[in-house]
Amino acid sequence: MEEHKAILALADGRVFHGRAYGHRGHTVGEVCFNTSMTGYQEILTDPSYTDQIITFTYPHIGNVGINEDDMESADVAARGCILRAPARLTSNYRAEDGLENWLRSRRVVAIADIDTRALTRHLRTQGAANGVIASDGMGEDEAVDMARAWEGLEGRDLVGRASVKQASGWEQGSYDLASRQYAQGGRSWHVVAMDFGCKRNIFRKLADRDCRVTIVPAQASASEIAACRPDGIFLSNGPGDPAAAGYAVTTIRELLELDIPIFGICMGHQLLSQALGLRTFKLKFGHRGANHPVRDETTGRIEITSQNHGYAVCDDQVPEHVEITHRSLFDGTVEGLRLRGRPVFSVQYHPEASPGPHDADYLFDRFVEAMRG
Repeated sequence: MEEHKAILALADGRVFHGRAYGHRGHTVGEVCFNTSMTGYQEILTDPSYTDQIITFTYPHIGNVGINEDDMESADVAARGCILRAPARLTSNYRAEDGLENWLRSRRVVAIADIDTRALTRHLRTQGAANGVIASDGMGEDEAVDMARAWEGLEGRDLVGRASVKQASGWEQGSYDLASRQYAQGGRSWHVVAMDFGCKRNIFRKLADRDCRVTIVPAQASASEIAACRPDGIFLSNGPGDPAAAGYAVTTIRELLELDIPIFGICMGHQLLSQALGLRTFKLKFGHRGANHPVRDETTGRIEITSQNHGYAVCDDQVPEHVEITHRSLFDGTVEGLRLRGRPVFSVQYHPEASPGPHDADYLFDRFVEAMRG
């Protein structure tokens, strides 16, 4: 049993002992937690989790296995994962592989059988922490030192790493469980999506609404985007510190001079906010899960949302031409905004869900209506 032991060491010196899971080795990243009960595959393959180690607060993870259709990107984006009681059996007609075997094949280091409740309480109290998972015999002191030496996420541009390297098209719509096929996108509206590390389900939501999507790199210039003759511009989610992607802010600021609808999600929301004159800051432990209540300030309606972000938009100095449209009911932080008098808006949360509720699905309809108008 000695070879199956693993440790999780945090930069503040806290060490948890558990069982090796997935690939044997060691990994370092920012340790965060996600409160979703389902959707572990979508979470692990979300590019927004680049360089992070995910703690799943729900104890049983792996029950429905893994399948290619539920991938949100081409590979696992997270650096590792932390589990309480991973499922020993996979039971789902769509499963093509088990979670542990899939993690091994992707060389993802994980740890199981630790007290994830205690870890989550620690992160809520102390804040997000750099950490190391080691299942290769690394000692506690060495693992703590490695966690302390890691550079962390703040000030690092991960958008350039997560983005596509060249432009491409997307026409695949949502997956239909009955027919086991994807719907095909339409041709009525041409959306150019700036890819900061986008989830595939966002593109599918646009394709479902008769949109043809052109995906361009995060470093694409405003003139290159304008040359595509888009009906609308989409700003995607993505990983890392939004303040480190100044090149994208410059491009968005130039795009705002065009009379074209713009819709941003998560990182796209933060970058749009900076282009409009606001600033961003790092949250203590972030918002990650599929049960986050948000209030639409324009209607008073409450939405249950899917979220994944470690940074937020600061509302200490909101320009007159900007309106805050949504706020978190957990901590009051900004969850949405719009440019007064223009079809330009964004939200901090994920209306495309995957996983999560579909309360905010209407935002894609709003974007299409803006293009139609």
